Amino acid sequence: MNITNLHLSYCSNIHAGETWDATFQNLKIYIPEVKKRLALKGAFGIGLRLSHEAALVLERPDRLQEFRDWLKKSNTYVFTLNCFPYGGFHRTKVKEQVHAPDWTTEDRLEYTIRSFRILAELLPEGVEGGISTSPLTYRHWFPTDLEKKEAFEKATNHLIAVVEELVKLQQETGKFLHLDIEPEPDGLLENSEELIRYFKEWLLPVGKVSLAKQLGTTEKAAEKLIKDHLQVCYDVCHFAIGYEKPKEAFKKLKQAGIGIGKIQLSAALKLLIPESPYERFSIGKRLAEFADTTYLHQVVGSTKSGGLNSYPDLPQALTQLGETQDLEWRVHFHVPIFLENYGTFQSTQEDIVEVLKLVHADPSITKHLEVETYTWEVLPEDTHLTLGEAISRELAWVREQLQ
Repeated sequence: MNITNLHLSYCSNIHAGETWDATFQNLKIYIPEVKKRLALKGAFGIGLRLSHEAALVLERPDRLQEFRDWLKKSNTYVFTLNCFPYGGFHRTKVKEQVHAPDWTTEDRLEYTIRSFRILAELLPEGVEGGISTSPLTYRHWFPTDLEKKEAFEKATNHLIAVVEELVKLQQETGKFLHLDIEPEPDGLLENSEELIRYFKEWLLPVGKVSLAKQLGTTEKAAEKLIKDHLQVCYDVCHFAIGYEKPKEAFKKLKQAGIGIGKIQLSAALKLLIPESPYERFSIGKRLAEFADTTYLHQVVGSTKSGGLNSYPDLPQALTQLGETQDLEWRVHFHVPIFLENYGTFQSTQEDIVEVLKLVHADPSITKHLEVETYTWEVLPEDTHLTLGEAISRELAWVREQLQ
């Protein structure tokens, strides 16, 4: 939906199903229900999660035309894709494999370019389009400095190839498209500082040389094209886990000339660590309900001195709960954004509220907002709603904040 020139939707990765048929069927079921629940009269924007398998089918002219016909009939449009997960994302063990294949591989490059070609076909005139993607790779796959250097080099070459394709697509179609890199805990790029450093040390100095050569333009013009077509996906949950304040992060990105292509509205689980061993035991039992076998739930703790301690997954953090000196934990678990409290725990909803205030005050920050709560199936029973109710309630909450 369009609110004060912002395109707002939810990410369809909430729906299980990797094939295009399953994806399309879910859209047919839930989009009309959500529009009805929201009493929405205008066009409804879709944040489409498109797997590699689904993209191979949707790129076929007949299937693409079928989808375009449905979009027109249902008064909906696609403005953003989530191409972070390449393959299975539900009812299977995902964990760190959500990054695979990563940006060091040709597979990731080909999948992303294919998805951009599809998006260019779907995107309405006058609307910019974006695709969110992995923060290059999973950092623990590259433990040494040399391995990290090689990963940065390969990923940079592939990202510049995407920029070259997007420049050509804009020339051919008139559509402006950008790839939005999504920092997250334990990604090779975790936060704004690492993203900015990557632009300064790799994308701009290395990328502008090769891009200028490929396009036959100046390095100055190539640098601008890189900044135009490579932006950031600001996932509020991910930045909150790193204890980054939205206002400060937005300021740093703006100063570095890095655009925010999309903001994903998501909330992390938050809890204060009690001193009592009994209370810690009680909290640990409750927290263990969130330790599913599907997704990684990294934990970042803050200390009295202001330092941060990172745990690669919730089960490992739980083994340290009895002895930790951390004052607070934030857990990579995309809890529903319309709730501030979960009984014993809280959420980082306050960061979403701040983000929406900033965007409302300065619409130039971004044009794309996407609610991304995909963990409904693995949430404790007392937080369950039907999917239609859940999606509608989240979008209604965001609409209220903006209005």
